[in-house]
Amino acid sequence: MSAVGRPHTRRRLPLRLALLLALTASCGAALAETTSFSFGVIAHVFRSSADETALRSAISETDADNLAFVVANGIKASSEPCTDKLYGQRKALLNSAKNGLIVSLSASDWVTCRTAADRSAAIERLGRIRDLFFSDEFSFGDSKIPLIRQSTSPKFRSYVENARWEIGNVVFATINLPAANNHYLAEGGRNSEFEDRQIANREWLQRVFLNASQKKSDAVVLFCDGDPLAAQRHRVFDFNVKRDGFAEIRQRISSHAAHFEGKVLVIHGPHGTSSQNPANIVWQRNLGDLEIPAGWLKVMVDPANPKLFELGKPADQPVLSRR
Repeated sequence: MSAVGRPHTRRRLPLRLALLLALTASCGAALAETTSFSFGVIAHVFRSSADETALRSAISETDADNLAFVVANGIKASSEPCTDKLYGQRKALLNSAKNGLIVSLSASDWVTCRTAADRSAAIERLGRIRDLFFSDEFSFGDSKIPLIRQSTSPKFRSYVENARWEIGNVVFATINLPAANNHYLAEGGRNSEFEDRQIANREWLQRVFLNASQKKSDAVVLFCDGDPLAAQRHRVFDFNVKRDGFAEIRQRISSHAAHFEGKVLVIHGPHGTSSQNPANIVWQRNLGDLEIPAGWLKVMVDPANPKLFELGKPADQPVLSRR
């Protein structure tokens, strides 16, 4: 039979070479699952000041550390104007970071914005922030981290601030939960933003945990502004208490954690009197709650450690004491 007429046959690799390649791939996958790394979280540094010096300093300090990425909670103070000019200045500052930097929106970024007529501009400003800060599929900073945004789903195209990424065998995700009671408004007929975002956040959590379960991830880490795990406290027979804006999302996170084999860590901004206390992860079974105090905090991830997460220290600062 001529060469043209011969049937095509696939050349087989020598057995030793095939075994070597398989072993190399296996070792590479195992290495990815066992490599330790650290990330940084910058607290809402605008809590009591409209000065961006604290944010600039935190970015500079995280640049000096060996971090896989950094998450910043918030871009402005409530007392600062909600103008495109200010947003542009903060975007430039975030882009100056050396590490990959991801933004987790805070309530003061959009919820507290007002018009010249002293009416709420929250929804309009949230839309503007989405256009300015989340226009592509990468983080800020020199080390661009590819992100998977909820907006890849046509039904939730506007929710670009909810993003997911993976380092090692851990899934990380931001979720828009503003500290001001999740932007639930007691006035009737004014909760369309809250209700729509509730639906989007339910879907987003479902996607995040489904991805983590399919990949048998060691953990899911959620970054948000408000603390969704803290239930409202009120006196008995106090009928004037407004609806807990985090109630449903708290139940969803708890339910997903109960059905997830790994750990679930919720990291949120500092709110209330506890913000002056040293950082500490509070665990209930596999569900952990971590409030970031003023400044920034280094979190170490070590798959060889049964705890998986250890709290480090900011660059060139003393180690935080444990409660």
